[in-house]
Amino acid sequence: MTELRMIRPPGVYAPQGDTALLLECLAREPLAPGARTLDLCTGTGILAVAAARRGARATASDISRAAVLAARSNVLLHGCDVRVLHGDLAAPVAGERFDLVTVNPPYVPARAPHAPTGGLRRAWDAGPDGRLLLDRICRSAPRLLVRDGVLLLVQSSLSGTAASLAALYEQGLHARVAARRVQRFGPVMSARADWFEQRGLVSPGTRAEELVVIRAVRREGRDRT
Repeated sequence: MTELRMIRPPGVYAPQGDTALLLECLAREPLAPGARTLDLCTGTGILAVAAARRGARATASDISRAAVLAARSNVLLHGCDVRVLHGDLAAPVAGERFDLVTVNPPYVPARAPHAPTGGLRRAWDAGPDGRLLLDRICRSAPRLLVRDGVLLLVQSSLSGTAASLAALYEQGLHARVAARRVQRFGPVMSARADWFEQRGLVSPGTRAEELVVIRAVRREGRDRT
């Protein structure tokens, strides 16, 4: 991640440990020249830029206009060819399919039952169980992938790794955890640690989470869409 210098204006999610873990998994994926890739919730666009630098025909999207502008600036900064679109998850690419889809969505459990409509909290708040976006992504994944296409999804253990695996399997995908990393709570998670304890999301005194990258593949014969 350090080799990719990113412009990040206020209000756009800064690449962090989850981004780094997803980048490592992306680097291990074979990408044929001209492979079609999609990065949802793109933020600064770092994952789309990384894919484009490997010769992919990359697309990125984000619901935040500030993120779209940041991603377009970073595409220019790195001299890449990336299509950057504005919209809610995969709505801007409806009907298209991709060889590889990467997603670093909002997944932090929050007291509010609905996702924020603006501000930086939109980049991480995802309802009381952290699954407002995760469940939508799992449901839509088969429609985004070509046969043998791959989804790489990063999330926290606090938002239900097993729930994501089960949801992806229900949609006909073969899913497994491809990478794990434990990291200390940052400022956002630390501020909610007592609430996490009250809800049973962490054990008393726990101030760390496990980040996971789930790799899901659309195989022939299991697509239920």
